[in-house]
Amino acid sequence: MSEEMVISLGRDALVVVLLVAGPLLGLSLLVGLAVSILQATTQIQEQTLAFVPKILAVLVGLVVFAPWMLQVLTQFTEQLLTSLPAYLR
Repeated sequence: MSEEMVISLGRDALVVVLLVAGPLLGLSLLVGLAVSILQATTQIQEQTLAFVPKILAVLVGLVVFAPWMLQVLTQFTEQLLTSLPAYLR
């Protein structure tokens, strides 16, 4: 296995991780920002108010994005397994 193959495999794996985690992290970021703006304007400093909406948003996002995330992971795994003989040489 050459250095180029290792770097390419690592880069592809990082891209898949970012693609799969990105929508849920972005959704959590947006909900967290909205909650923090609400807390700043109303001066409510309840800690659970920040976590519960983010957890619910991530669960909803997981339900919405799960088929696409599974497709991306399946394609990457399929590509990895079909390229396995080339990696072992």
